[in-house]
Amino acid sequence: MKCLLILWSFVSVLAMASFSPAFAEPDGTLHIENNSPNNISLQQASAKALLKNPILSAFSQEVQARSARTLQSSLLPNPTLSIQVGNAFGSGSFGGFRGAETNVQVGQLIELGGKRSARINVGKAAEELAGWDYDSKRLEVLMNVHKAFVNVLKMQHSVSLAEDMIELGNNFFEAVSQRVKAGKIASIEQIKAKVALSNFKIALEKTKQDLKQAKRQLSRTWGDANPGFEKVLGNLFKISPAPPIETLQPKILQTPSFKLWESAMKQRQAEVKRERSKRIPNITLSGGYRRLEQSDDNAVTFGLSIPLQFFNRNQGAIAEAQHNLSRIQEEKRSAEIEMTQTFLNAYQTLVLAHSRAQTLQTEILPSAQQVFDGVSEGYRFGKFGFLEFLDSQKTYFTAKQQYLESLANYHFAVADVESLIGEPLVFAEPKPMPNGEKPQQ
Repeated sequence: MKCLLILWSFVSVLAMASFSPAFAEPDGTLHIENNSPNNISLQQASAKALLKNPILSAFSQEVQARSARTLQSSLLPNPTLSIQVGNAFGSGSFGGFRGAETNVQVGQLIELGGKRSARINVGKAAEELAGWDYDSKRLEVLMNVHKAFVNVLKMQHSVSLAEDMIELGNNFFEAVSQRVKAGKIASIEQIKAKVALSNFKIALEKTKQDLKQAKRQLSRTWGDANPGFEKVLGNLFKISPAPPIETLQPKILQTPSFKLWESAMKQRQAEVKRERSKRIPNITLSGGYRRLEQSDDNAVTFGLSIPLQFFNRNQGAIAEAQHNLSRIQEEKRSAEIEMTQTFLNAYQTLVLAHSRAQTLQTEILPSAQQVFDGVSEGYRFGKFGFLEFLDSQKTYFTAKQQYLESLANYHFAVADVESLIGEPLVFAEPKPMPNGEKPQQ
């Protein structure tokens, strides 16, 4: 009987301590320094993604392509060379080259109306637009890394929790087996405990598979099909209230996603000026040398040509550019409203996620543990049946898994808000408790 009591005491202690040590790190953060080559921190994962992410590399090439296009638009038109021979290979005095006239002429197009500078401005605006597009995609990649990292971290703790459940199930099965041998309970209770233990093992295998999939998802953010790390390092359990919304919302207007629309407007404005510059015709200056074989004389030629824009004054292209500018102005207004609403939703999600995690930690988990401890004690003395014990155990561990999910959702929300404001959140330091202790995280 004394041995049985020791086993039951061990089961109860194990149930209360079945979370990993990270649960007891109130001063930790999601960012943890990593000194192991087999593990990876969030900073290291982010650095790898920024360096190797294939989508980000493609956007980088687009920025360089726009820069090359700007260079091309700044180049002057090439001069033209024309050579013309007349009055040759004819009859009589024009046989062969005896009466030939040879003209060698060089022409140069002169752009008027600021066409070249207008082209350059369009190219620079497009280049700036591509730069903001790259920065916007960069924030998206960092957000995806953050979320994938948190998912791996959560699954690591889920595996630890499933292993704790198996250890608890093993000890409970041994305790039940001893009670069956002592004739305290029917042998059917031992079979039920065995079935519960088998279900715990099945759940563990599924959780391990989910962890492998989460690792692959993280490694894909830097272009690797297979993870090259053993585990991620971070503190999932450090959460803080969201900073005041009034300090975050103005930052939306400084993000690459918003600056992108400003650059798009600049590009459309530059396109309007470019099309208007085309109303002024260009001129072509030419000059050259003429050789008259029949009289053995030489002469200089020069000229000027200019198109007469009686019909086509580029009216259609100008109107199109103006309409495109008006359209982008309305789209910018719509995007600002949508971005603000998206931010407000993300911020509210962050607030609710923090509240839910706090509620689970301070209310639901302690209550579930209290019920589990009470039912376990009652089952030991025959006050509760196996089904009541199993139900309390399931409720307790479900609450723990919900706590893990709530913590992950909190960090997912942090990643969303940081992506929308374009910078990491700065949380206030936790206030000290009246007795000098720090609040539990």
